[in-house]
Amino acid sequence: MPLPFLTADRAFDAAAENADDVALPFDDHDLWRRPYRPGPWRVGAAALLLLLASFILLAAMIIAFAGALPGAAACLGFALVVVLCALRLLRVGTWVSRHGVRRVGFLMTHTVPWDKTQAVRTVQQPVRWLGLPRTVQGQALVLVQQGGAQLAPLLTDHNADFLSRHEAFDRAADTVEAWSAEYART
Repeated sequence: MPLPFLTADRAFDAAAENADDVALPFDDHDLWRRPYRPGPWRVGAAALLLLLASFILLAAMIIAFAGALPGAAACLGFALVVVLCALRLLRVGTWVSRHGVRRVGFLMTHTVPWDKTQAVRTVQQPVRWLGLPRTVQGQALVLVQQGGAQLAPLLTDHNADFLSRHEAFDRAADTVEAWSAEYART
């Protein structure tokens, strides 16, 4: 069974062996791709949500066999919401394509076309630890739009994808910067 979230590292490794096009290792640049794999914290949280959903589904089945169908339907609906939250949690991150850069959040998605970007660079700044209000000193990949407007960081080395994975953060930041250099030419 193909696991599409593993294609980023496989494509990067294959391109590194050829050393022709390391920065943009994908064949089709029109598709939105995340240039890194989801981190263990993100995958672990999604797995816990799916485990919770399985218990809720088991409860729904027991309630249905007991004859309380409205309660079983409510449990089934709640389990579907939990599964959708787990899937959305796995989609959160930075995605790139020929069309621009997309910052996918849990509730909102923001897309910036490459021609509206001024710079994409890695900076040292206080960053949120695992998305919580606590901040620590770390690295962040920031996108500066034309006119000076700056989005929230695209990537940080202390988020759920890169906590304790500094090499993966550097590789992902370099890849997004390379996409920017390729398509944000003005």
